[in-house]
Amino acid sequence: MGQFHHVVIAVGANLEVGANLEHDKKSARVTCLEAVATIRSIPGVRVLSVSHWYKSAPVPPSEQPFYVNGVLSCIVKHDPSLLLSFLHEIERNCGRVRSIPNAPRTLDLDLITYGSLCLKTPRLVLPHPRAHERAFVLVPLSDICPDWVHPQLGYDMLQMLEAVQGQEIKRLEI
Repeated sequence: MGQFHHVVIAVGANLEVGANLEHDKKSARVTCLEAVATIRSIPGVRVLSVSHWYKSAPVPPSEQPFYVNGVLSCIVKHDPSLLLSFLHEIERNCGRVRSIPNAPRTLDLDLITYGSLCLKTPRLVLPHPRAHERAFVLVPLSDICPDWVHPQLGYDMLQMLEAVQGQEIKRLEI
């Protein structure tokens, strides 16, 4: 497995998971919390910190429900592709179906950074290509990594947060 790498994983959901009966459904918030617990259980992954949780408007704007979003700081022994496979498996286990871009989802786990690695393959782009444009990533990221600098663009957190002012996001009390 090799050495440890610092990674940031974004967690989000805006659809309930579960059966048709109302009492059997899990809220997006519960799904996000369970996803964090599942990530903690992956061998070779250690969660260092979890941001506050936020309610945010869909980006781009649409009529779909608001999202619950947060960010994890972790150290991992896995290469980025294997880690992404683990994240996609967790999404599938929560009912995620990949249809059209920006569709509502039961769970969205995005690998935002993998150390300072800059990578572009058909399957994975690092750092995440739109992270610096999304308040729902940057605001929780600023909770746990306020000194983070975008490894490709060189922007610091204040510059990136200023650029996303106006995107609707509110801290949740969970």
